[in-house]
Amino acid sequence: MHIRRNPLIRTAAAVTVALGLTAGVTACASDDNDSSTITIGSTEADKSQWKVFKEKASEAGLDVEVQGFTDYNTPNRALEDGSLDVNQFQHIQFLAQSNVESGSDLKVLGSTEIFPMGIYSKDATTVEDIEKAGEVVIPNDNTNGGRAIFVLEKAGLVTLKSDDVVAPTPADIDTAKSKVKVKAVDASQTAVAYNDGAVAAINNNFMVAADVTPDDAIIKDDPDDPAAAPYINVWAARADDIDNEDYLKLVELFHDPDVQKAVQEDTSGSAVEVTGKSQDDLNKILEDTEEQFREQGTGE
Repeated sequence: MHIRRNPLIRTAAAVTVALGLTAGVTACASDDNDSSTITIGSTEADKSQWKVFKEKASEAGLDVEVQGFTDYNTPNRALEDGSLDVNQFQHIQFLAQSNVESGSDLKVLGSTEIFPMGIYSKDATTVEDIEKAGEVVIPNDNTNGGRAIFVLEKAGLVTLKSDDVVAPTPADIDTAKSKVKVKAVDASQTAVAYNDGAVAAINNNFMVAADVTPDDAIIKDDPDDPAAAPYINVWAARADDIDNEDYLKLVELFHDPDVQKAVQEDTSGSAVEVTGKSQDDLNKILEDTEEQFREQGTGE
């Protein structure tokens, strides 16, 4: 069955660049770890939220270890091969493409937060101002760059060649029908471009470098829109483990007020907590998103 995609549902696909782990980062659980230790994979293991989280877990009688990763592909492979018990670093859209490309069947354990994608400028204040600027700098990775393109499309600033693009790139933009051009750079350089006076799409990782908050965005997507569900960041586990009581407790502890306070501090207030969707709801979103990627030939 053909699925007509809402622009927000056609969210940016996962980052497909495998950078590999640097030598100093442990990729899997140590062989001598106690079997009762729950090993969590994260790409932001150094954030203060994890220190607070580990304290809360200890108080709840859970021994957790947070393994750090420097790329977005390895944590899912490590979860699939059993090196990790769970991971927490990705949104549903990312997990969906990862499953389709690798043939895995990882599932959603529970939700964490969602991060709006915004377009920022020191000089522009309206959509018309962005159009006058003529160019928007966007991240060059599929996860953030594609999502930025959708934000621009929704604002009427760019037109895509096809309505059925799951992960748009600049090549998918019909430049003749668009009001602005896009320039793709490394995600870290969007903050540099902003500081140099450009209009730029900046994701939450680099807001501090640009000294902006979500409230400063000229335009952004709406995390409360039901169509934005694939953007929800999640805890992931192997299919056989999604009913594990200790793992489900991790999801609950993540929404503790003290942990959430640390999350807001770590993300410059850009995180929007997500609590209203059941595990079944989240996994239905995952399944539907996987089907969209299969229809587009992803993973074939």
